[in-house]
Amino acid sequence: MNVLEGIVAATRDEVERRRREVPIAELERLVDRRRGELRPFAAALARPGLSVIAEHKRRSPSAGVIRDGIAIEDVVMAYERGGAAALSILTEGPSFGGTTADLQSARDATSLPLLRKDFVVDPYQVTESLAAGADAILLIVAALTRSELSMLHASARAIGLAVLVEVHDERELEAASSIGAEIVGINNRDLTTLTVDTARTYELLPRVPADVTVVAESGFSTRAELDQLERAGVHAVLVGEALMRAPEIEPACWELAGDRAAPL
Repeated sequence: MNVLEGIVAATRDEVERRRREVPIAELERLVDRRRGELRPFAAALARPGLSVIAEHKRRSPSAGVIRDGIAIEDVVMAYERGGAAALSILTEGPSFGGTTADLQSARDATSLPLLRKDFVVDPYQVTESLAAGADAILLIVAALTRSELSMLHASARAIGLAVLVEVHDERELEAASSIGAEIVGINNRDLTTLTVDTARTYELLPRVPADVTVVAESGFSTRAELDQLERAGVHAVLVGEALMRAPEIEPACWELAGDRAAPL
């Protein structure tokens, strides 16, 4: 069993536990109250310039503990002051140290659109995401069958959530295109080995349909790298570890994002 398979298996078990604790009917009541409160995640990425999605991440399987002892509220407020266009909040627990409560904490502290970064494999998680405060979810093609990908994407769009569909190769990009994905994330990290190759973004970029918003993920951390992505036509970049490790988060974010994008 590789890293991705292990995380997905653990996620399915965790979803069943949460389903028993909080029935779907209870989540749906919360969703009814949240429908009019969604923030424009897709628009934040599509505006002129390269948008930075700043990520809150406590730890990861590849890096171990990234940063402890700082409140999520302080992190997301620093990101907002630092010019981020949107936020990614890792909610997976065993491997990344997140919870769905982090979404609500972030939502209370910032006005930026929020992406729930997790391994979404069940319709329960789609409803749960909106109920917990997300404006968008991540769907990882490598973690899903074609039918699961299509069903989860349709379920999310039906309740107003934006969807970032993550791919790693041409086959996965074709799967994303086949369901009409409007936002595609090219992840440079191989989720089976956790190795990173930033060339993947540039190899796949010409194959992405022209009307799709492209997000580069993993391995980018400097101003020069982001300048190169912008020149290549990438619309947004997701940065987590580099910002979470920075001694001062706000100026580190401003260095990457501060003067890039026009306001919404």
